[in-house]
Amino acid sequence: MDPDIHENLLTNGKGQKGVPSEEKLKDRLWSETKKMWVVTGPAIFTRCSTFGINVISQAFVGHIGATELAGYALVATVFLRFTNGILLGMASGLETLCGQAYGANQRHMLGVYLQRSWIVQFTCSLFLVPLFCLTTPILKALGQDEAIAEEAGVIALWFIPVVFSFIPSFTCQMFLQTQSKNMIISYLAFCSLSIHIFLSWLLTVRYKFGIPGAMISTILAYWLPNMGQLSFVMCGGCRDTWKGFSFLAFKDLWPVIKLSLSSGAMLCLELWYNTVLILLTGNMENAEVEIDALSICLNINGWEMMLAFGFMAAASVRVSNELGRGNSKAAKFSIVNIVLTSFAIGFTLFIFFLFFGGRLAYIFTDSSEVAAAVADLSPLLACSILMNSVQPVLSGVAVGAGWQSIVAYVNIACYYLVGVPVGVVLGYVFHMQVKGVWIGMLFGTFVQTIVLIIITCKTDWDNQVSVARKRVNRWFVEAEEPSANQQGV
Repeated sequence: MDPDIHENLLTNGKGQKGVPSEEKLKDRLWSETKKMWVVTGPAIFTRCSTFGINVISQAFVGHIGATELAGYALVATVFLRFTNGILLGMASGLETLCGQAYGANQRHMLGVYLQRSWIVQFTCSLFLVPLFCLTTPILKALGQDEAIAEEAGVIALWFIPVVFSFIPSFTCQMFLQTQSKNMIISYLAFCSLSIHIFLSWLLTVRYKFGIPGAMISTILAYWLPNMGQLSFVMCGGCRDTWKGFSFLAFKDLWPVIKLSLSSGAMLCLELWYNTVLILLTGNMENAEVEIDALSICLNINGWEMMLAFGFMAAASVRVSNELGRGNSKAAKFSIVNIVLTSFAIGFTLFIFFLFFGGRLAYIFTDSSEVAAAVADLSPLLACSILMNSVQPVLSGVAVGAGWQSIVAYVNIACYYLVGVPVGVVLGYVFHMQVKGVWIGMLFGTFVQTIVLIIITCKTDWDNQVSVARKRVNRWFVEAEEPSANQQGV
């Protein structure tokens, strides 16, 4: 139990030497806020930098041509988001395992779980490659414009190396994050982003290599940080949690597979929600302008989502660590602190994008028609930003507690049985076009957020501590650290 909480209970709200309880609350808040930002700050910077790779690529591609921009937007928003969602979601299962193991002081198991996750994710990635090889026929079958589909098919092949870069990227991030060692990820992400900006300009503007130039720079930008992360993990940066390659990685894979699949389903159902929005827009009149405008809005929204995902990471780490330690009160206190902080930042951004969202369109395009369409969508963009400041954080709580399968069912009901049908009716029946589709999607997100708030508030957190302990006892079968001849390979 947290010492301050224990002290308050024993003294009936009074601290030592007559210090009032309010001061103790202030101390707890300051301590928790520091712990939160140790994870949140680097996580936000890292996610913004990583997301920035795709945004920078799209910005340079957008100045090559409108068809190229629409093709890139379709691949990046539909196919890359699809694979990103699966692999990032599966990696979030590692957050639950590593976070609770770290809290329970079973630190030698973190490296084993990292290797198990590599095995599961590599196998999954092999099944995703055909999507990028068959992009053009898939998009045509979905009713997309033929010229855009052809261009997207060419771009998709360049994204195959990017798919495999997600495996070490996401897993190492989760591994380091649960130990609050994610500053190294931030440094690597910054270096990669800087190199990407220079290479994109050099290959697309200076030497006019077009799509190949932009994609070569993109591939390098995704892979360079991976080399640094792997070197840090394996060369002494994590001596307590990385003990070398182990045959234990091939043992007891089924629990990891189950949690990875439920985690992947939970996050994919969220990320694919925007994918449905893009696909529905592709069947409307003036599809090229609509897709370009919507992809720009989703990119802007994506920047804010990176902030929310940073708080999501903090919620996951703090909740899993405290549950692993057996401290339910500290877990609840962390949740309240993180949700309120994220909402305050989201509300500030809501006000900003409500009035200035349209002007940012010229970063991505030279077309005044596209910029006008973005300005028209700005109120919906601002509302999305506001709701996304809370919903991902609650998903982080679910990851920390291991509720991924429950949230997956919630996502199916709220997104695809409520949001999408309402969006289709408003967009096509009431002829509101992309606005109607987006309003429907926002309604689904709103319902999902309310449901997650209710689940979080109704949860018996003392019981969650017991669940975490059972999970430790069931999954951490190698409770005693393996001997050197067992573990190292």
